[in-house]
Amino acid sequence: MANTLTRLNDDIVQCERCPRLREHCIETARVKRAAYRDWDYWGRPVPNFLARSRPHRARILIVGLAPAAHGANRTGRMFTGDRSGDFLYRAMHEAGLASQPTATDADDGLELIDTVITAAAHCAPPGNKPRPDELEACAEYLDRTIESMTDLRVVVCLGQLGMTAALKAFRRRGWIRRLADFPFGHGVEHAVDGAPHLLGSYHPSQQNTFTGRLTPPMLRKVMRRARTLAENGV
Repeated sequence: MANTLTRLNDDIVQCERCPRLREHCIETARVKRAAYRDWDYWGRPVPNFLARSRPHRARILIVGLAPAAHGANRTGRMFTGDRSGDFLYRAMHEAGLASQPTATDADDGLELIDTVITAAAHCAPPGNKPRPDELEACAEYLDRTIESMTDLRVVVCLGQLGMTAALKAFRRRGWIRRLADFPFGHGVEHAVDGAPHLLGSYHPSQQNTFTGRLTPPMLRKVMRRARTLAENGV
């Protein structure tokens, strides 16, 4: 199954399903941001960030929205190289799910612990808003991620769209019938018979973190709860 996740990442990186997103990623990588003019941008679909040790046995899956244009689209690793990632990895580190609190580039030594990070869309979208058809085109990758994680116990959904993507994946697997039965909210939990536990969190976007809608203690609490659920159940 570890090889299955590696093959899945290869498929993600080579994906060309969404011309609008591919054009945006390539153009962003060409033009760059002035602060990163010396960077060789990744500019491709961003693969899942896997726990280095036995990723298929990781018990926690974090589902974000999409790579940031000058974050993961630049560095090639989920939530790496931007303030959202720093906010997320600090909370994960404090909860024992990441080896360090910062993420600057794909070779910075950061390792995930018992966790895989994915996204509803694997290409950076214009305005941080993937279209419904683009999310649908990427849905197979989330399905395959869930299928490959043989010990998956908790799915942490970052934001409403992260929750919606996870719920649709659950519905495709026959675990649930109606998305409306599982509302989103920060700290909201949903126990689904025969399926991983769902845990909601506000997305660590600057819109949420700069306004105080999401604070470090709030996100740290969610990550610690995810670890508790993974280790001990409800």
